[in-house]
Amino acid sequence: MKHYELIAPCHFGLEAVLKKEIIDLGYDVTEVQDGRVSFAGDDEAIARANIGLRTAERILIKVGQFEATSFEDLFQGTKGLSWEDYIPSDGKFWVAKAASVKSKLFSPSDIQSVMKKAMVERLRQTYNLETFPEDGQSFPVRVFIHKDMVTVSLDTTGDSLHKRGYRKLTAKAPIAENLAAALIMLTPWHADRILVDPFCGSGTFAIEAALMAANIAPGLNRKFTAMNWPHIVSKKVWDDAFEEAREEVNKDVETDIQAYDLDPAMVNIARENARLAGVDHMIHFQTRDVKDLSHPKKYGFIITNPPYGERLEEKEALPALYKTLGERYKSLDSWSLYLITSYEGVEGDIGRKADKNRKIYNGMLKTYFYQFMGPKPPRRK
Repeated sequence: MKHYELIAPCHFGLEAVLKKEIIDLGYDVTEVQDGRVSFAGDDEAIARANIGLRTAERILIKVGQFEATSFEDLFQGTKGLSWEDYIPSDGKFWVAKAASVKSKLFSPSDIQSVMKKAMVERLRQTYNLETFPEDGQSFPVRVFIHKDMVTVSLDTTGDSLHKRGYRKLTAKAPIAENLAAALIMLTPWHADRILVDPFCGSGTFAIEAALMAANIAPGLNRKFTAMNWPHIVSKKVWDDAFEEAREEVNKDVETDIQAYDLDPAMVNIARENARLAGVDHMIHFQTRDVKDLSHPKKYGFIITNPPYGERLEEKEALPALYKTLGERYKSLDSWSLYLITSYEGVEGDIGRKADKNRKIYNGMLKTYFYQFMGPKPPRRK
């Protein structure tokens, strides 16, 4: 059984959440860097991580690492890697993404071109071929250069792991599914506590919470690139990993998850996405203005992604919107409020300083996750 160093990229600022997920899955974390967590694992780990990790972007197999300060270094370093261990003679291979930070080599297109030539040169010698048909399975390569250190990896995932397969319809500015999952994991919420999202949009927070409550693996209903690599991960390994995930599902769990939006069209979209995710029976959807937010029970959670006001005319409406949210939150006895936004007037408008405030990059946008914590509920006898 071959062991690999696997790399799981994630949103900047959420490395600790992903690290805990990997450890809970049963694997040893070997390194944590900005926006990525590395861990040791075998072929089974590739399948189980793709299917089971809620907060990762993708799962990469590390092919090798070397220093390069020139394109000649990059060519020779890439050529020196054992590509034949991964890519068969008919494999289709290309550098799908190149990223460079604080390095002498910084042009993505040039990096991709040089590395492709080096890979061809290596495989041509190995397989004794003049040209490659490249009509077999796909082997996308990703390279990350940091301070002239080149890390080369194969992408086992394909479409990013945030694409669970349920969100066919989206809001104007949807939050990524893996980011929503990570933010929920940063709160003390669990399935027997109330969760309300008053700005639900396409329903991502509510759906991700329901998936967690029912223990439905995020990758249970999608495919991955490495499913076509039987020499690396066999069909049996994939079948066993999917079966393991299916056996863990509990759709009978009782929840109180509520998702509201002012726009009835968005509520319909959220409800349809929840149906596709198989959790529509676990979520109460309703067309409702945030000013009407109320709940008779104590110790609930508001977890939400309110409007950021990226356009000027929207920005003007933000103070009133956040003040209304603050007023409704104040009226909810013993509740906690968690919200992600790039709007900087949050604490003033909510009327309270956040207990915690975490900087998180939502794509290229710098946002903050404001955490207003209510008291803990009394222990049950």
